[in-house]
Amino acid sequence: MRRQRLFLLPIACIGIVGLGITGYSLTTQTNAHTQTIAQDTQAPLREPDVVYVPTPQETVDEMLKVAKVTKNDTLYDLGSGDGRIPITAVQKYQVKKAVGIDINPERIKEAKENAKKAGVTDRVTFLNQDLFKSDFSDATVVTLYLLPELNVKLRPQLFKQLKPGTRIVSHAFDMGDWKPEKTLQTPGGSTIYYWVIPKEIPKNLGDG
Repeated sequence: MRRQRLFLLPIACIGIVGLGITGYSLTTQTNAHTQTIAQDTQAPLREPDVVYVPTPQETVDEMLKVAKVTKNDTLYDLGSGDGRIPITAVQKYQVKKAVGIDINPERIKEAKENAKKAGVTDRVTFLNQDLFKSDFSDATVVTLYLLPELNVKLRPQLFKQLKPGTRIVSHAFDMGDWKPEKTLQTPGGSTIYYWVIPKEIPKNLGDG
């Protein structure tokens, strides 16, 4: 009887070790799941400058028309929301690259889901960044739907980063002293402003 009890001891130990390993595995999986949830619900880098209001699709189409986007363009949408401008630029105008930048991770998540549904993830990228700290120097077209004071604040950055000839289109708001080359109204009542980066920046505009 004593020998039988001694043989049972290693078996019991193996069972305890097995439970320990299983417990570790479950704990690891739980922690990974918790981290994933935390990443999906992370807070914005800072408070957004504007309340998110989607640009009507009709206005999106008119903005891209006035900019005369083509398959050779690289488009950046600063404050991209649900991603409809970059997605439309690829779907309808076949731009080679479209990038959306937004400070709110929830908007980025939504935009990525929309790009996946549209089947354009190979040419559309969404970045969770502060647009005032972003690099968009390879853009040939920039689209905006910000506030007037934010457009003026962004203006020196546009002049500094963008090459002459780069087209800029803004929904609803202008850029202060920088007068647009075109201003038009959509059938739905939206106002669209259009500029082109000049070869020489007027001194009264360069510093905002």
